[in-house]
Amino acid sequence: MSQISLTFPDGNSRDYPAGITAAEVAASIAPSLAKAAISASFDGAHIDLQWPIDTSGRIAINTIKDSEPALELIRHDLAHIMARAVQELWPDVKVTIGPVRDYGWFYDFDRAEPFTPEDLGAIEQRMKQIIAARDPVRAEVWDRARARAHYEAANEPFKLELLDRIPGDEPIRMYWHGDWQDLCRGPHLQNTGQVPADAFKLTHVAGAYWLGDASRPMLQRIYGVAFRNRDDLKAHLTMLEEAAKRDHRKLGREMELFHFQEEAPGMVFWHPNGWSIYRELEAYMRRRLVRADYKEIKTPQVVDRVLWEKSGHWEAYRENMFIVEVDEEGAKEKRINALKPMNCPCHVQVYNQGIKSYRDLPLRLAEFGSCHRYEPSGSMHGLMRVRGFVQDDAHIFCTEDQIEAECAGFIGLLSSVYKDLGFEKFDIKLSTRPDVRVGSDEIWDKAESALAKAIEHLGLPYEVNPGDGAFYGPKLDFKLTDAIGREWQCGTFQCDFNLPQRLDAEYVGEDGHKHMPVMLHRAVLGSFERFIGILIENYAGKMPLWLAPRQIVVASIVSGADDYVHEIVATLRAAGLRAEADTRNEKINYKVREHSVGKVPVIMAIGMKEVEERSVSIRRLDRQGSESRPLAQAIDELRAEATPPDLV
Repeated sequence: MSQISLTFPDGNSRDYPAGITAAEVAASIAPSLAKAAISASFDGAHIDLQWPIDTSGRIAINTIKDSEPALELIRHDLAHIMARAVQELWPDVKVTIGPVRDYGWFYDFDRAEPFTPEDLGAIEQRMKQIIAARDPVRAEVWDRARARAHYEAANEPFKLELLDRIPGDEPIRMYWHGDWQDLCRGPHLQNTGQVPADAFKLTHVAGAYWLGDASRPMLQRIYGVAFRNRDDLKAHLTMLEEAAKRDHRKLGREMELFHFQEEAPGMVFWHPNGWSIYRELEAYMRRRLVRADYKEIKTPQVVDRVLWEKSGHWEAYRENMFIVEVDEEGAKEKRINALKPMNCPCHVQVYNQGIKSYRDLPLRLAEFGSCHRYEPSGSMHGLMRVRGFVQDDAHIFCTEDQIEAECAGFIGLLSSVYKDLGFEKFDIKLSTRPDVRVGSDEIWDKAESALAKAIEHLGLPYEVNPGDGAFYGPKLDFKLTDAIGREWQCGTFQCDFNLPQRLDAEYVGEDGHKHMPVMLHRAVLGSFERFIGILIENYAGKMPLWLAPRQIVVASIVSGADDYVHEIVATLRAAGLRAEADTRNEKINYKVREHSVGKVPVIMAIGMKEVEERSVSIRRLDRQGSESRPLAQAIDELRAEATPPDLV
């Protein structure tokens, strides 16, 4: 029998017979490791302990302590255990697919009757019984004909279609969890008892078209979450409860910020309060860009398809673009235009006006560009995913030698902006060259090195995503962490060697010859709409005073204080603060509750005592009690607090 060499994480190697399994490798090291093993990593791939290993390579045995592979297996096995539980409770249900997703999994079922909350409880109980049984999990590789005969006999039409979709060179793996079987690539745990029975929960049911195709059958998708232990599950469920309270759609209604309606799906109707947040954020970003030496421009929203064809977007992005057909006077055919889905090609047009010298670089062009992209109706989600949005977009045209400095400058700007807006933590991912790409290896080497050095010189940690760069260049993605620990990918910095070439961008170098600039795509917020949604949820609607749409409400306790209330409001407005009067004939507690629901940060309660003393009684949102201040002192303090952070 031929031998193979396996190298372990400590660098040591051992020879084994070809075809040995990872389970046997673990047993050869120590009985305790064999007992604790759940899977293995072989040359970077996650493999099942049962799979034969036929070639030499690097191997690591995973246990439940290895978070990433452990969670993948727990969630994947639970998808199968849930499907088994469903078919044991309702044998007529047809099964489809059940992939792992963030924090858990889902599985799609074909069932005539809708699943109810009571059904989810029954499924959970049956799942726990399956886990307690510690049924063995085994895998076999079948030929395609045998697998087809099996699913035809079992009357599982969805599995038959999935079988046809598996490429001919891939193995057909049939997994059993006890007596229940599923078609699956794997890997899986070794028995159902390895799944922690107290660390999962079924959360909800939703409709889903088979394979995401609206012309195919509507299925029922059951979602679940799972973790390695009960404490992690409890923390996640607490986070979900808090997230529901912070839902920007709910707070948007309560604070009267925005709405959506069927006549303009995915387009925001901003109300005065919401538009106030938008304008403050835009003004802040504009000031930051001016200081960073960006030149603001404005480009058309409707652009002829000729430009999109030349840039490559028509071929690669056509299905996501809104098309505008125009009957030009005297023309035989309609002129086809598109609402721009991104600003990049238009920025190159601005750059191309006039001859550029190396002395003009770097040239930083910024635009609060209005873009439109067709998003499927089922994917839209409040402000987080819309069809019409504004990007805080900019493109930097520079030489290859300037990439590192521009990257460092951008990261400095981004980190400062995030801190000003209340986000102390963000992660950076560097995505490197994909297999299919444009540009020489030499240029890619230089660009990837420049991005890495810029991050390292700032002393920031980062992760590398090998092969995940754009076809036109490497990129950095920035994920900020909000108040309840969720990550949001917002900022991006991308090197592009492709578009300047396609759109004939040039500059005259120091040598007197023409050269192609590097185009750096960058955004800090991403889109105003989505970022405002993130801000609302991060602050639970309790915006910092400078961003709050309704900063101060001055409420009378008795009608005799009404004149003083209006005087205070006029003085506050003259000081540049957003203030309004509430002199309704209602009790002060009612007024305070109502304005607290609207997330007004400062409420001034004014009675006859305040009139006589020329003072104000200040109540802060979510704080007990009130504080009394002379009017002049209160205005000075509030004006200072309401100053945007970049102007302090």
